[in-house]
Amino acid sequence: MDLIIDTVGLRSRLDHKPSELSGGQQQRVACARALASRPEIIFADEPTGNLDSRSSTEILTFMRQAVDSYDQTIVMVTHDPYSASYADRVLVLADGDIVHEMTEPNTDKIVDYMRNFGD
Repeated sequence: MDLIIDTVGLRSRLDHKPSELSGGQQQRVACARALASRPEIIFADEPTGNLDSRSSTEILTFMRQAVDSYDQTIVMVTHDPYSASYADRVLVLADGDIVHEMTEPNTDKIVDYMRNFGD
């Protein structure tokens, strides 16, 4: 548990109530709770929604570390190309069907694909 607390960077906030935490800190607490029991798979629905860019980067970095360090799998739904770029693999859905798969994605590749989607 100490490793997860340190990973999310909230050791100094352990005695605070949720209402005393920023949105990004609350989101990191939610991620830490999800990862604490070391499930094999975590489902994250827009995990950076409504967060500022700094908090979003912190959450995405933490999730990437969970995959790399703890051998966990995260299935993330997002509309944000920047968030998707943290993944090992991106699946693009249209009307419930997989219409494109991208390995080793980066923001530019995702944006380029989306810009040309439907042409």
